[in-house]
Amino acid sequence: MTALRPVRDAYSAKAEQYIALVDAGWPDDDGDTALVLRHLTGLDGPVLDLGCGPGHWTARLQAEGVDVTGIDLVPEFVTHARTTRPGCDFRLGSMTDLDVGDRSVAGVLSWYSTIHVTPHQLHDVLAELRRVLVPTGVLVLGFFDSEDDVAAFDHQVVTAYRWPVDALAERLEAAGFVELERRQHQVAARPDRRYAALVARAAG
Repeated sequence: MTALRPVRDAYSAKAEQYIALVDAGWPDDDGDTALVLRHLTGLDGPVLDLGCGPGHWTARLQAEGVDVTGIDLVPEFVTHARTTRPGCDFRLGSMTDLDVGDRSVAGVLSWYSTIHVTPHQLHDVLAELRRVLVPTGVLVLGFFDSEDDVAAFDHQVVTAYRWPVDALAERLEAAGFVELERRQHQVAARPDRRYAALVARAAG
């Protein structure tokens, strides 16, 4: 957790504001929701929702019958999630060092939870996700898209990074994943941001 301590501290400082936004009804894109559910429901084994925040994706997946555990490094998020979503499993932890056995999970959702990971740190994070996934296990990764290069920007909580989809796909391949699907879109209300998702399976 040490590597992401600045991210944890930044979100802890703004946890109440972030929780209020999510609990008010986070506006998930219909296409994104369809993509997540298409790839992470019906798997033969447990799923991790990494960087689960207040837990709305964890709860949605559980409602679809998924054996899912939400994991976040921010104590305030985990406490709130356990209180407001008592039927779900939430744990404190970091994607840099998961307390999960090798090849023990069928799917991983990392929905905009690697956006604060530096390009240098990303290799180790992807290696950790590959470690816990069974062969052919599925990773769904949401992130901010970039037209040109990997670029840092001033996210409202703490510095975040935009990635060209091809560049992030190459990082996934180097970490032992095979791309299955990609999605890119923009939202009229946020013309300054481009959104993307990659779905990949762990190579056998």
